[in-house]
Amino acid sequence: MSIPKELYPSQDDLLYEEELLRNPFSLKLWWRYLVARADAPFRKRAVIYERALKALPGSYKLWHAYLRERLELVRNLPINHSQYQTLNNTFERALVTMHKMPRIWIMYLVSLTEQKLVTRTRRTFDRALCALPVTQHDRIWEPYLVFVSQRGIPIETSLRVYRRYLKYDPSHIEDLLEFLLNSELWQEAAERLAGVLNDDRFYSIKGKTKHRLWLELCDLLTQHATEISGLNVDAIIRGGIKKFTDEVGRLWTSLADYYIRRKLVEKARDIFEEGMTTVVTVRDFSVIFDAYSQFEESMLALKMEMSDSEVEDEGSNGEVGAEEDVDEEDDRLNVAKLEKKLREFWLNDDKDVDLRLARLEHLMDRRPELANSVLLRQNPHNVEQWHRRVKLFEGNPTKQILTYTEAVRTIDPMKAVGKPHTLWVAFAKLYENHKDIANARVIFDKAVQVNYKTVDHLASVWCEWAEMELRHRNFKGALELMRRATAEPTVEVKRRVTADGNEPVQIKLHKSLRLWLLYVDLEESLGSLESTRAVYERILDLRIATPQIIINYAVLLEDHKYFEDAFKVYERGVKIFKYPHVKDIWVTYLSKFVKRYGKSKLERARELFEHAVEEAPADAVKPLYLQYAKLEEDYGLAKRAMRVYDQATKAVPANEKLSMYEIYIARAAEIFGVPRTREIYEQAIESGLPDKDVKVMCLKYAELEKSLGEIDRARALYKHSSQFADPRSDPEFWNKWHEFEVQHGNEDTFREMLRVKRSVSASYSQTHFILPEYLMQKDQMQTLEEAKDVLKKAGVADDEMAALERQLVPPENDTKKEQSRVVGFVSAGVVESNGQKVTANNEDIDLPEGSDSEEDEKIEIAQKDVPDAVFGVLIRKRDEGDEAEDDSAAKNKDSDGPLGALERIKRRKQGS
Repeated sequence: MSIPKELYPSQDDLLYEEELLRNPFSLKLWWRYLVARADAPFRKRAVIYERALKALPGSYKLWHAYLRERLELVRNLPINHSQYQTLNNTFERALVTMHKMPRIWIMYLVSLTEQKLVTRTRRTFDRALCALPVTQHDRIWEPYLVFVSQRGIPIETSLRVYRRYLKYDPSHIEDLLEFLLNSELWQEAAERLAGVLNDDRFYSIKGKTKHRLWLELCDLLTQHATEISGLNVDAIIRGGIKKFTDEVGRLWTSLADYYIRRKLVEKARDIFEEGMTTVVTVRDFSVIFDAYSQFEESMLALKMEMSDSEVEDEGSNGEVGAEEDVDEEDDRLNVAKLEKKLREFWLNDDKDVDLRLARLEHLMDRRPELANSVLLRQNPHNVEQWHRRVKLFEGNPTKQILTYTEAVRTIDPMKAVGKPHTLWVAFAKLYENHKDIANARVIFDKAVQVNYKTVDHLASVWCEWAEMELRHRNFKGALELMRRATAEPTVEVKRRVTADGNEPVQIKLHKSLRLWLLYVDLEESLGSLESTRAVYERILDLRIATPQIIINYAVLLEDHKYFEDAFKVYERGVKIFKYPHVKDIWVTYLSKFVKRYGKSKLERARELFEHAVEEAPADAVKPLYLQYAKLEEDYGLAKRAMRVYDQATKAVPANEKLSMYEIYIARAAEIFGVPRTREIYEQAIESGLPDKDVKVMCLKYAELEKSLGEIDRARALYKHSSQFADPRSDPEFWNKWHEFEVQHGNEDTFREMLRVKRSVSASYSQTHFILPEYLMQKDQMQTLEEAKDVLKKAGVADDEMAALERQLVPPENDTKKEQSRVVGFVSAGVVESNGQKVTANNEDIDLPEGSDSEEDEKIEIAQKDVPDAVFGVLIRKRDEGDEAEDDSAAKNKDSDGPLGALERIKRRKQGS
């Protein structure tokens, strides 16, 4: 065979050929030759590869590069191309020396898998596993499993491969299970899955839990019940139910589904019933009940569909039956006819549509009862669930009695959730409602012998028993029951119980207040006074009395004219109880005593009140002091009443002092007259009241003085209380003072009020200053820069100071107008400057405007004429002040007007 010329070495190859002739076994030279001819056709490179591999048959690098180029060559060719055969032959030649190289095997196996050569591929995989060491088998098994999982591979072949793989790595049994399920090999899948569940050392590499595997096995067994044999399905599923408490309902339905698929319908029904009566969660019960009801509905629908088709067969069956009656004696040994007769027997009647319908209705009717049973299985000591179960059987007394009997036998009072005595009471009332009083008494008698958790439960049973006797007019029986219940156990019984170490509630029953209250009510209604007093005395001796019992006992004695005995009972009550419980006893005791004796035993009443107010805390002493003062007003001395009120103002808490002082002042004004209240007002103001209460008291005091014509005293009170009123938050106070000055003051007093208002406002606001006022108060601050420094020290920001400066420095065109303004002067009226009226302060009184004429009008503030004796030396100071103002006006006659702080600062700047 001639070789084409293009395959011969070219002129450029001579250099590489000469070197190879000198050293044909150098891998480096051959590789340099191949790299240099990287752009040459593959046929020429293949010749170089073959020559190199002939010289170096054990070179992995050359074989790997050669095989990769071969694979790249056939990538886009059809699998039946001749190049694939050449490729396979090349792989086989390579494996002669490269059989320990797993990468060569994998390349060959992947290529064969793509060629769909099943037998050759399987044998090659087996050869690879035989040639490579075990440590590298995992690299071969991965493509091997991919190969056998393809379509077209015989299932038996794949199954054998998976079995061999499990011998290599048993932890991948889940892959085999998945393959078996996909291949519908249910029998082996079930056996393998059961074996996995029985293996305690099994660990799922896919993260499946034992519970999930159990569910998968149950689904597999039930869905393919007729195709799987050899496994005890019932035992397997029941074992899962016992072992796994989660989703028990699903396991029960799976077991029932298994029997349904096996056509064992009655067995499936038994499984449903067993499941509903054993599950302990409502969720599992709902799953089983829904499956059960769906099963019954499907069976009923199936029977109703089959009934129509069976009607036509009845006529023919009747004719055959007539013939069989004739030859009955001759056909006794005919097995087929005997089986036919058995099928027609009434117990095996297929026409049971009505029976199935009744069964479905009965199941639906039982749902509330079955659900209640589930809740009781969760906690059989739940009293409320037992009551609900009894209500389910309403109208069926027999079942109710049986339910009550089961309940009182099942519930342990020490573990009960709820009140177990209510079951006994309801049980007895059931007999009572059906007119069976004798059995109701038997139930109550058994109920009072039960050891309940608390004494109150036992006392409730005794009270219900007594009330039942009262409803049936057995009054003597009710009293006898109360005597039995309240009887104290003997010393022998107490000693025996103490020795046992388990003390029942019956030992403590005689101290139950509930029993004694019912007992004393019965004695008051049915017994005598002596017996009732004996019961009350017994309650007091047992130290179980309440304030209400003390009051009731005393009222009983008062109703029977035993007043001193009643007061003794009150005395015992105030000794037994402390505040706040004794409060009602004291109030009742004192009111009753005063009402009874009035003035006749005044000293004794005073002692009682003194004792009461000494023991009472501050928050409860006010009503007692009011009662005490009322006693003195009605029967005693007015001075003692005032002294009581004075003591009350000191004893009550701070939040009640104001109201107490108001009562004190009102009573003093009514008894001694208004002037006497001045001392009380002054005492209240100096007594340490809260600031808001001091302000209120000062305002009331000022109103009093104003009504008496004492204007100066009222003004002093306003000034004193102003320190407690912030102008920003309490404008009402300042409005009142404003109105007062308008009506009763003059310009000086009004100016003083405004000054006080500004000072109070400044005291409440520490960081805000009004610059003109500040400059007027500090004359030594001659420059605006100094004022800014002071404001900066006070915490005012620079931008705020700049805003103030812009406000204070007037524009050039308004200089003349500003010169006429009196800066910083606060006036109650209008200041005249250069013949014009200028408003001195924004806070002046709004006066009605007169005519627009330029004539000077004199505006006066309305004021009352007050005698000069009231003002005293103040009138002289005012006259002297007026003369001083006239002198200063004369001195400044040549000037433009009085200079304020701002004007002085501006002139200083201009001069500089």
